[in-house]
Amino acid sequence: MTADILSDVLSVLTPVTPVAGGLDLGGDWAVSFPAHEGLKFFAIVAGRAWLRVEGDPDPILLEEDDCVILPAGRQFVLARDLTSSPISIETIPETDWHQRVAIIGGGDDTMLLGGHFAFTGLQMDLLLGGKPPILRLREEADRNHLRWALERTRAELTEARPGSALVVRHLAHLLLVQVLRIYIVSGVGRATGWLFALADPKIGRATQAIHSAPSDAWTLTRLAAEAGMSRSKFAERFRALTGTSPIDYLIRWRMLLACRHLASGHDSVSKIATGLGYRSEAAFSTAFKRVMGCAPRRYRTTSA
Repeated sequence: MTADILSDVLSVLTPVTPVAGGLDLGGDWAVSFPAHEGLKFFAIVAGRAWLRVEGDPDPILLEEDDCVILPAGRQFVLARDLTSSPISIETIPETDWHQRVAIIGGGDDTMLLGGHFAFTGLQMDLLLGGKPPILRLREEADRNHLRWALERTRAELTEARPGSALVVRHLAHLLLVQVLRIYIVSGVGRATGWLFALADPKIGRATQAIHSAPSDAWTLTRLAAEAGMSRSKFAERFRALTGTSPIDYLIRWRMLLACRHLASGHDSVSKIATGLGYRSEAAFSTAFKRVMGCAPRRYRTTSA
């Protein structure tokens, strides 16, 4: 059975905190956003906006139906005019928020919808890599994939319907998957991270093999054979895409699976070790501590 790696990865990346909201902007508006962990995206539903990201010399003009992914965690400003003094998103009065949509300057000029998905440190590094790019989605196919979910999110945010908070949370998860699908394809060659293995046919076969049978005694030779490549070419290509070696990928994936098992509290450390392919609890504990920074039992205690 072929492994769905994206579903696998998202299933163990806990906690994942989806937040979705909107800004209805008018006048000479400008809004600043602090540095963030995880991944953010903004879509221009109506109007236009300038985006200036800390550290990038050239601002980006976003127009209607444009979407931008901001995974780098830097401060940024969205504005009608970048010479305007921005207000912080964190200081917008509570009275200006209506169903998770903030109305600024009377609104009716520009409508933005955004989402924020937070992951913990190790998970974020593995998922998106160390220095993810800023991606502007302008291809019609990309925007079509997001449009339905964005339109539904806008309706739920602006109309006070029963159950809207729950619907928005589910839509946020859908948006996350759609954004990551686009990010996988658009980011190849521009950044390194686990997800980019999915877009490469040969490397993808090897990672699918790992996810299908994480407890198998995988070696570089076996994984290269799954990819149909020589050992040296496979190892070089794998590191270029993911930022890590194939065996390190295997070990880290096993440790993330171990974290899920430990947090559930159902299985003993010894049983988890055996289920992940380790011949002894000691060998598993050594690997876990090297990757996660603490012993398995301590992790179980702190995550309870």
